[in-house]
Amino acid sequence: MDEVRSAPLPDPLAGALRQVRAGNGFEEALAQILQVLRLGLVPGGGRLPAERELAARLGVSRMTLREVLKVLADEGLVESRRGRYGGTFVRERPGARRGGASELRRRIAGVDVEDTLRLREVLDVGAAGLCADGGLGADGRDRLRAALASTGEARPEGYRRADTLLHLTLAELSGSPSLAAQYAAVRAALNDLLDRIPLLVRNLEHSQAQHTALVEAVFEGDADGARDLMREHCAGTAALLRGFLS
Repeated sequence: MDEVRSAPLPDPLAGALRQVRAGNGFEEALAQILQVLRLGLVPGGGRLPAERELAARLGVSRMTLREVLKVLADEGLVESRRGRYGGTFVRERPGARRGGASELRRRIAGVDVEDTLRLREVLDVGAAGLCADGGLGADGRDRLRAALASTGEARPEGYRRADTLLHLTLAELSGSPSLAAQYAAVRAALNDLLDRIPLLVRNLEHSQAQHTALVEAVFEGDADGARDLMREHCAGTAALLRGFLS
């Protein structure tokens, strides 16, 4: 009699995790694992794949993955256990079995997150390209340099204000008053969304590095480079917001 072999169990994360893009590894890895948790692919009390496996699936270093897991632990979503049967375990969420809407979902009801993110990217990328392509005079360069310095000097609790001023400065220096007015409006909506997610030091450091490269591209008159850098910068913010709010 032939031996009956059981079929291998399906991998619940096979379609949920993918290699992240190089520019925003931390933000995209965090967004993907948040999605896994939201979908309930690993139930409360269940264990996430081992660090080595999870890092390989996402295409990030184990150091980056550990920073992601620390954020999730700080938010009370996972916990780390030591020992032979240790690992990273998903915490049971209060009310999860009742299926009630979370407080966060109630707070963003009626807000079109995707529309806000798309419009923000179009305006930010356009402003960066216009500033680089048109060239900035001495006054404009001084304003942009000062705005960049303010983001570099800002403490975490004041970073979003400084970040807003840097982006508004780019919009104003683009030479299009209409673009600047539209950007001010969409930025207000964006900041309202950002205020609803945690302030992550790793993300702020990454954003500052992107800001510096972006301003350098503008000063060098590299319009294509400025647009690409701004597009990548916007994608990082979008990944975090989708991860926490979608």
